[in-house]
Amino acid sequence: MSLLRLFHFYSLLLLSLYSISTTLAETNGDPTTKTMEDFSGYPIHEPFHSFSSASLSSSLSVDDHGLQKQIDELSSFSDTPAPSVTRVLYTEKDVLARRYIKNLMGLSGLSVREDAVGNIFGRWDGSEPELAAVATGSHIDAIPFSGKYDGVVGVLGAIEAINVLKRSGFKPKRSLEVISFTSEEPTRFGISCLGSRLLTGSKALAEALKNTFDSQNVSFVEAARSAGYAKDQDDLSSVFLKNGSYSAFLELHIEQGPILEAEGLSIGIVTAIAAPASIKVDFEGNGGHAGAVLMPNRNDAGLAAAELALAVEKHVLESGSIDTVGTVGILDLHPGAINSIPSKSHLEIDTRDIDEERRNGVIEKIKQSAITIAKNRGVKLSEFNIINQDPPALSDKSVIEAMEAASKELNLTHKLMISRAYHDSLFMARISPMGMLFIPCYRGYSHKPEEYASIEDIANGVKVLALTLSKLSLS
Repeated sequence: MSLLRLFHFYSLLLLSLYSISTTLAETNGDPTTKTMEDFSGYPIHEPFHSFSSASLSSSLSVDDHGLQKQIDELSSFSDTPAPSVTRVLYTEKDVLARRYIKNLMGLSGLSVREDAVGNIFGRWDGSEPELAAVATGSHIDAIPFSGKYDGVVGVLGAIEAINVLKRSGFKPKRSLEVISFTSEEPTRFGISCLGSRLLTGSKALAEALKNTFDSQNVSFVEAARSAGYAKDQDDLSSVFLKNGSYSAFLELHIEQGPILEAEGLSIGIVTAIAAPASIKVDFEGNGGHAGAVLMPNRNDAGLAAAELALAVEKHVLESGSIDTVGTVGILDLHPGAINSIPSKSHLEIDTRDIDEERRNGVIEKIKQSAITIAKNRGVKLSEFNIINQDPPALSDKSVIEAMEAASKELNLTHKLMISRAYHDSLFMARISPMGMLFIPCYRGYSHKPEEYASIEDIANGVKVLALTLSKLSLS
């Protein structure tokens, strides 16, 4: 046998032996392979899951400069000058901001779609796209003269989290989807979390929007069409998603409170979201001249409103829980003249709690106080209307555990906490296991130009989000 033939013979023999040993390892459980699999936590021969969570956490890299640039660029789509941001539903600036987000999704390789009210979805298909996807996102609309981080961190941060995972070489099993929700703020039509309410199947809202108008008497349907949506006003039910459409939903958000900053912590893991109830109250009295009508003869609608405002505070404090809060955010008097006794008063009350029964008990006490005050002051309680009474939401245990594990693997300090502000997550919890991540913000400021989160804190949040998404995608 020639030397060349001998070399080929041994080469074929070695290749055959390697193939046999590999096959035996895969079918019969080679001890070395099994030890490696036990140590890593993933099958050695699974192409998409071939690295450990620990190795992934060490490879995550956020483009801090690029992300901050995107936040700054998005803030330029505003109807008020910097540093304030005003971006109202379906306005020109809102449409431009939407285009910006869709472009970023496309640049990240996501497949982009929109629904009939403008919820924007960017999907990264997983190796098993038939499975329910893992979703994340927030909103980009902004109330008048607010800041540039509320909601935005959860949308731009989610897109960057996808980029982070792609740069690390991660391949998802479940698809990952980024959502930019329409109109989380109630600025234009008085409806908060409009997009997520519809997504989670609110038939009442879909019907009500056909006859909903803004302060300029522009209908919701007309405004939506001007922005390129709702081509058929009867198609809003097409927005609805079925329960189980997502295996999990996550939202990254600035805390909008001072706790994380004050305690020097990097991450807040939300265990529950308090839900608001909104109440409108009207009193009517006789009014009259401020000098001519003597005090014993007055039926002052303004004092009735003031007494009820104090009663709201009293009932909230009597609840026995620090998680119960109440606010009289609007108090209007008619005719609104210094020398005229108010003949009419209007209050709008917000009361919240993570315990629905306790919150509803406070609402009932407020109602009874309104009735009693009206009787004692000789005024008419012309309206006591509960506008909405949403239930609170609890974060899912498995999502909380994934967020905690991610924070620990990234060596980031964290704490479990509740969200007293409500978010799109409150409604997504109706159709999916839900979780929220908070990052610190300067002095807890939000909804004003001074709102600020450092890029370091944002990057930490993006890393925890990315790692959590990876864990949930492989589940």
